[in-house]
Amino acid sequence: MNGRVASRLSVVTLALLVVLVVALSSLRSISSGQSLPSNPATDGAGLQGTDLGGVPAPAFRLTDQFGKPVSLAQFRGKPVVLTFLYTHCPDVCPLIAEQLHSVMLDLGQEAQHVGVLAISVEPTRDTIAAALAFSQAHHMTTYWQFLVGTQAQLSPVWTAYAIGAQQETTTVSMHTTALYVIDKQGRERTLLDQTFTPAQLTGILRALL
Repeated sequence: MNGRVASRLSVVTLALLVVLVVALSSLRSISSGQSLPSNPATDGAGLQGTDLGGVPAPAFRLTDQFGKPVSLAQFRGKPVVLTFLYTHCPDVCPLIAEQLHSVMLDLGQEAQHVGVLAISVEPTRDTIAAALAFSQAHHMTTYWQFLVGTQAQLSPVWTAYAIGAQQETTTVSMHTTALYVIDKQGRERTLLDQTFTPAQLTGILRALL
């Protein structure tokens, strides 16, 4: 494992530890009659989530739900939300899609100045047609690009972003749920997990806009 991947794995591990600490703190606060905000950590610019240090986001080029090629580079000048989903996911992925839809509605006209990318973690079943159907079901067709590809195309992207996808024959048994927020200059700024709220992500995006 090279240093870059090891660094990304450490960031994801840190994020999970932060969630655990917050959960334990919340339990203690509830017992004492106090409440804590969700995801209280902020980066140096005041953005909520795990600070990613502003390193350049790894490049990629895949195919979206319309069969069109999409690269990360084409979103330069816009903040980008990058997450990893699959169309047959029974729980977390649909929830993240619905949360992202709420964020787009909250942003209103500003939504057109934000890029949202969902990258498949199940190349065997995430076809272009499946990506389009999933996008339509969650009202995200015009708000994001759901990116698909072959195992050979997707695997390097998973590695670059420290995303683990454990596959059993034709299904995904587990995968890392994370949202990378990338700024207008293509730098990784903050990392959120699936417990993010639309208000939190909307605030981050407005700050980067």
